[in-house]
Amino acid sequence: MSKIDDLQNDIKATPGLGKSMAKWSALGAVVAIPVPVIGPIFGALAGAGYAYYKGKKKA
Repeated sequence: MSKIDDLQNDIKATPGLGKSMAKWSALGAVVAIPVPVIGPIFGALAGAGYAYYKGKKKA
């Protein structure tokens, strides 16, 4: 099993984690728009990572 499969299984097994990751991704993308070095894609990844970390910490 790959790490991506493990991540997908974690998201599916944790209620509300996917929704939280989507919200934080959108927020990260919006915040990173004015930052030319990071850009919205990396901001979205950072937001999703933060939500995943926060969600797994609770569980």
